[in-house]
Amino acid sequence: MAHPANTYSLVADIGGTNTRVALCEGRRVLGGTIRRYSNAKFPGLEAVLSQYIADEGGVDTKAICVAVAGPVRDGRAAMTNLDWTIDKPTLARAAKAETTAILNDLQAQGHALGHIDAANLRSVLDGPAGNERAAKLVIGVGTGFNAAPVFDGETARLVPPSEAGHANLPIRTEAEMRLCRYVETAHGFPAIEDVLSGRGLERVYAWLGEEAGDPRPLKAADIMAAQSAGTDPRATEAVKTFVRILGTVAGNLALIQLPFGGVFLVGGVARAMAPYLHEYGFGEAFRDKGRFAGFMGNFAVSVIEDDFAALTGCAAHLVDLESRRG
Repeated sequence: MAHPANTYSLVADIGGTNTRVALCEGRRVLGGTIRRYSNAKFPGLEAVLSQYIADEGGVDTKAICVAVAGPVRDGRAAMTNLDWTIDKPTLARAAKAETTAILNDLQAQGHALGHIDAANLRSVLDGPAGNERAAKLVIGVGTGFNAAPVFDGETARLVPPSEAGHANLPIRTEAEMRLCRYVETAHGFPAIEDVLSGRGLERVYAWLGEEAGDPRPLKAADIMAAQSAGTDPRATEAVKTFVRILGTVAGNLALIQLPFGGVFLVGGVARAMAPYLHEYGFGEAFRDKGRFAGFMGNFAVSVIEDDFAALTGCAAHLVDLESRRG
């Protein structure tokens, strides 16, 4: 397929297992150009990008932005489960692009806000509409947990990096204290991510088994399948526990950041939990802040169900970079 030279930008979403790559025109990701590559088949990101460029007919791109499942600092990304070098010189060399950018994957989700089709937003809690520059909050619940505020200035959007999943779990009840003691054996203290993640759901299920004197492990996907089928009361209780703690943590983060523009849940686990958030008390836990309970009604909450939102965020970030350069 022939593409016009120096017209499109290249965007990529790099996970621990797969990398998705696409071309974009402005903030619009070109759906027909999205390709997925297994990371295990490539020695590094440069090889993936070279393969993609060849698969797209040797396309000559003008800019590149990648979203990485790991921390980014000083233009260099580190991934927990992938020994790849991801830095701006690598991107420039692979894509032969004049503009390069690297984002944490949650930052990319933040840059996507406002550019996602309304059909891909599931409302969880209603709230008053904020003005277009009101702060927003994106919360990622998937393999791990993270959260980041989203600030819109006059000329660009700022989504600062964060590692919110490694903060301590909030504790409201004796049962939650016992859960904290159970999960702290993983890393020496009870972090939010030790419960609010895919592996975290498995730990909640295992803890409930210990509490009942009937310990047995179950994978997260199987827990959600049992919950959906109604075949395992313990799976239902694990999901209920997860949802309530997610509501408490999301409410805490909302009070810290004051996202009058909305709270947005993203990630595979968030999407899997979406059908149960209302039924199992997410809203009650979110607003259970004593004298601030009424104030919590200022924050609408939605789940983003667009699997390609990180690519859209990368495209939007490149547009912001271009506008800042004048």
